[in-house]
Amino acid sequence: MSKQREDMSSVTEMPSPPRPGKRNYNGRLVNGSDTDISQGKVYKREPSHRVFVNRSLNMDKIKFFGFDMDYTLAIYKSPQLETLGFNMLRDRLITIGYPAEIREFEYDHTFPCRGLWFDKLYGNLLKVDTYGNILVCLHGFRFLTGREVNDLYPNKFVTYDESRIYILNTLYNLPETYMIACLIDYFTSSKDYVRTQEGVQCGDLYMSFRSVYQDVRSAVDWIHYHGDFKPETVKNPEKYVEKDARLPVLLERIREHGKKTIIITNSDYKYTDKIMTYLLDFPETKGKDWTSFFDYVIVDAKKPLFFSEGTLLRKVDRSTGSLSVGHHVGALQQGCVYSGGSCEVISAMIKSQGKDLLYIGDHIYGDILRSKKQRGWRTFLVVPEMMQELSVWCEQGSIFKKLDNLEKQLGDIYKNLDSSSKERPNVSNIQKSLMDAVHELDMSYGMLGSLFRSGSRLTFFAHQVQRYADLYAESFLNLINYPLSYMFRSPPMLMAHESTVDHHGKLAAESSHPQAYFRQRSNDIRPRPGGSPVLQTQQSIPHLRAQTPTRLTHNIDFDDFDETSSTGSDKSS
Repeated sequence: MSKQREDMSSVTEMPSPPRPGKRNYNGRLVNGSDTDISQGKVYKREPSHRVFVNRSLNMDKIKFFGFDMDYTLAIYKSPQLETLGFNMLRDRLITIGYPAEIREFEYDHTFPCRGLWFDKLYGNLLKVDTYGNILVCLHGFRFLTGREVNDLYPNKFVTYDESRIYILNTLYNLPETYMIACLIDYFTSSKDYVRTQEGVQCGDLYMSFRSVYQDVRSAVDWIHYHGDFKPETVKNPEKYVEKDARLPVLLERIREHGKKTIIITNSDYKYTDKIMTYLLDFPETKGKDWTSFFDYVIVDAKKPLFFSEGTLLRKVDRSTGSLSVGHHVGALQQGCVYSGGSCEVISAMIKSQGKDLLYIGDHIYGDILRSKKQRGWRTFLVVPEMMQELSVWCEQGSIFKKLDNLEKQLGDIYKNLDSSSKERPNVSNIQKSLMDAVHELDMSYGMLGSLFRSGSRLTFFAHQVQRYADLYAESFLNLINYPLSYMFRSPPMLMAHESTVDHHGKLAAESSHPQAYFRQRSNDIRPRPGGSPVLQTQQSIPHLRAQTPTRLTHNIDFDDFDETSSTGSDKSS
């Protein structure tokens, strides 16, 4: 997860490369140019500097910036931290009785990706799309064939059931994802164990895949809360934690603009104190306590519980780390640290209305989904994997071109055929070439492919990002490249009929659909009882029909458009 370190003086507005107007199998434009109707260029920042937008957001309206800490303020180095966690997890499993042979396991950071589902019943790692269709299925290190997948999951489909499915959503889940694959591969391949559909047996000992999962989950929790994982991290922060001089700069700029900053982290105070002290320790910040960069600090938040009933809000004694006996009811003070609480209590104390708070985090469930669904906060998802995703997208143009050419070949074969055609073209070679090209593209991302897609289909993780994250980027520090009054505008969300039909196209003249379905009308005519229109004349009824609006009425694209706004930053002419 190394980050590019760039001199801020080199950050400039870069024009985006020309993009064609026809969409390929991914919905990308492939001919034409990225211009407006006057052929003026649309300028965009360099991809590595950019924040991506799912829902328009006016930064002028954000009064509070909330931050998670782990993998948000603190970006951990990969694979260093994952290897540390994996090794400690392996040792813990041996301690509780797992075979000593698993000590030979070594972490391979090229294997796992987050967003996978683990099926506790059959012991499979699943990569699924938006609707639960299975894109990839692994049992240990073995990729199951289509026929094997269909035998276990009819129609290659699985529904989310919390009692059966565990979603490996966070970057902290990567070591356990790989450990689960290692253990299942070991038990199902070893001659000492007999495999069953739902587990393995060795003599009188039976281990279900569910019990293996439970052991791994318990061991992960143990090393995080009772083991040496966090002490080892803070003992060698330069080895495990990225340090970026832009962090204090951006935090100070946010507060200079009159906006408030708040940390809401699940980590305990002692760990938070050491990590944040390290992150904000620069020659320019000498003598400044890390809490001075924030208006409010909340530790031990216990998200996602924080977004529902929460826990007692208590003040932390910074000298000892101990909590106050009673719960805190006064105003929150800068320089103080508080433990627990709930979204409702904290919002009331800081007088936040909900949509005036932008919460930034990496956990799609604990940070983004819950804050969006239950409290209506604006959300910014940190996706450290974005740099690899963008790199493949930008560098594998030859594969995308190959896919486009294959689609053109299919189109040429079928273009003169309709329902009267008796011939059945042989397109098996083209289909095989398409599958090979998609596989080549998937492998460009890693063994389990892209975080966001498999071929032309979006993953379940991608769907969650689209649905719950207003903004997303490799790092929230990309905000330093934008004015804090910026209006983030989302691109149009095109449906299939919009993304595949050119604007200059014409409908067939022989269309049989009744004109009643065409709803355009003129304000100077009204329908006659018999159906034909007549000119509007004097009448006793005030309004026979609604009048066509003469000004903007659909304002969702302007982020809570307010025509009385004094700033004018989000007004429409």
